[in-house]
Amino acid sequence: MTDPVLLVERRGPVAVLTLNRPAARNAVNSALAARLGRALELLDSDPELRVGVLAGAGPAFCAGADLKALAAGEAVHDPEHPEWGFAGITHHPLRKPLVAAVEGAALGGGTEIVLSCDLVVGGAEARFGLPEVTRGLLAGAGGLVRLPRQIPVRAAMEAALTGESVPADTAREWHLINRLVPAGEALATALLLAERIAANAPLSVQAGKRLVRLAAAGCSEPELWAENDEWSAALLASRDAEEGLRAFAERRPPVWTGH
Repeated sequence: MTDPVLLVERRGPVAVLTLNRPAARNAVNSALAARLGRALELLDSDPELRVGVLAGAGPAFCAGADLKALAAGEAVHDPEHPEWGFAGITHHPLRKPLVAAVEGAALGGGTEIVLSCDLVVGGAEARFGLPEVTRGLLAGAGGLVRLPRQIPVRAAMEAALTGESVPADTAREWHLINRLVPAGEALATALLLAERIAANAPLSVQAGKRLVRLAAAGCSEPELWAENDEWSAALLASRDAEEGLRAFAERRPPVWTGH
């Protein structure tokens, strides 16, 4: 399945989504937002897909919103699904994990897309930043909400107030990215990470993602424990739990069904 502004490739249980506007440094317009939002819906609804990898075509991951489109009065979100947020992703709830493979610049909305993902692999030449403050704008697609939850507060404050971008090694020190790899190897490494995740029980992976996100968002202790206990009971009663225990006893790889 391909689209002029987004490429979608299935690699077994992994969906590789590639922003495909390299001439515009993958800047987001309404067409790209709509395609990405729909691709994420496909990822979440298809039982054969367990993990997504998000990459950018060309030398940049994403330069943020298409400023030319904005200047022309055009939307940079999906007009049919504004609830999905910027690029069809920043307010789009997903049960399944999404790994960002970042090469080159991920600035403004590009960083906000990265912050929306669950794991991040960065090439050595990747850069991250929220330059909106230098243009009289606000990083309003989650940058100022998610950044201080994912990196040290002082670092988030510096990024928010100066608008300066940081190189990949600094992003790694701040724990903004999980893996720092040589330039050009982000996608390959992200795929290995995605395949490792996809080898695990799908419901357990989804439960883990939800609980970590709730905890990081400051969910109250009683609410978090209630969610934890509900998921624990559901997983214990699942066929995959039975299969996992049987496979362990029989010393073979488990065959997951997601039920």
